[in-house]
Formats: sequence, structure tokens, C-alpha cells
Amino acid sequence: MSGFGRPPGALTFSPTPPQRGSFPLDHDGECKPVMVEYLACLKRVKGTNDQTCRLIAKEYLKCRMDRQLMAKDEMANLGFQDEIEKKQENRLEELKRENARLVEERRRKEAQQQG
Repeated sequence: MSGFGRPPGALTFSPTPPQRGSFPLDHDGECKPVMVEYLACLKRVKGTNDQTCRLIAKEYLKCRMDRQLMAKDEMANLGFQDEIEKKQENRLEELKRENARLVEERRRKEAQQQG
């Protein structure tokens, strides 16, 4: 029995790179205050997906992108769909108001034609 290397027949492990590629560490602590705030938030909410913590995480990612510690990307690509959903909700509300206005306008015209 040899004391060196892996045992015969052992599976080999090949590491996989991260999905977003590599990025520099924050050696100068440029974004550390936001990171500490985020970790405290996670601890406070016991790891649940709280909206407050998500906003802090978003700020952390913005900080990293602003300081070129990671590649700039759309927040939607980083899992923050909130803005897209808000825009869609706002657009939906706008369309509902427009529809109500058009219905009311049509009713007035029909009333004028009958009266």
C-alpha cells in the first residue's frame, strides 16, 4: 500500500469555474462597509430573503461595479428583477388608466348621440 497520491479507482474531481468568471478581491476594503451591513442584515433576518437585505446586496454589487471589482452588468442579470417588475406594474397601471379614460370618453359620446 502506497502512502502517496490517491487510492486506485478513486474518482477524479475537476473544478468548474464560476458562472460569472473571476473577479478581483476587495483588498483595499472599498466596499467592506456595505458588505458588513449586508452580513449583519442576513444575521438579523436569520438568512431569509428579506427585501432590506436584497437592497443592501444590490448596493454592494453596484459598489463593486463602480470600483471595477467586477464587470458591469444589468441588475436584472444579477437576480434583481424588482425594477423590471415595477416598470411592468407601472405600465399596467398606466394602461388601466388609459383604458378607463377611453371607456368614459366612449360613454360620453354615446350619451351625446342618444340625447
